[in-house]
Amino acid sequence: MLRGLARRGFFYVVREPAQRLHSVPGYSGVNRFLRFRTTDQYPDSDKTGHGSSVMSWIILIVSGVLEAVWATALGKSMGFTKLWPTVVFAGALLLSMAGLAMAMRTIPVGTAYAVWVGIGASLTVLYAMIFGGEPASLLKILLILGLVGCVIGLKLVDGGH
Repeated sequence: MLRGLARRGFFYVVREPAQRLHSVPGYSGVNRFLRFRTTDQYPDSDKTGHGSSVMSWIILIVSGVLEAVWATALGKSMGFTKLWPTVVFAGALLLSMAGLAMAMRTIPVGTAYAVWVGIGASLTVLYAMIFGGEPASLLKILLILGLVGCVIGLKLVDGGH
């Protein structure tokens, strides 16, 4: 379709004289050697398929739990001065981010991030209330339940994911 151009990632490299490029769709004429790829409107997978969405949600939930783990470990590391909480923080952070990135392959970014943060924040506050450090109150518990309800609502409204 694009004769004379060699595809290199997101760029096409020109292999013919510049005057031939005027027939190439999307050519701006700014750079005669490289141009940003604009011919494909959508990526190869557009997050509308149902493929492995159940597994993505499981990975996202586990990543949210790991967010609570690294947030708690960060507080216990005392500014990275204690070894084991720092090690737990680093490991949980890497696994949590990797899981979030994997889940975002099939779950829309806004939904995935909101669910991830909601799970992590809820569990972090619950842990602090149960094991000390933060006083529990009826209002806090109701607000956490509201946050969990919103996370569940995002899952239900996500349209088949």
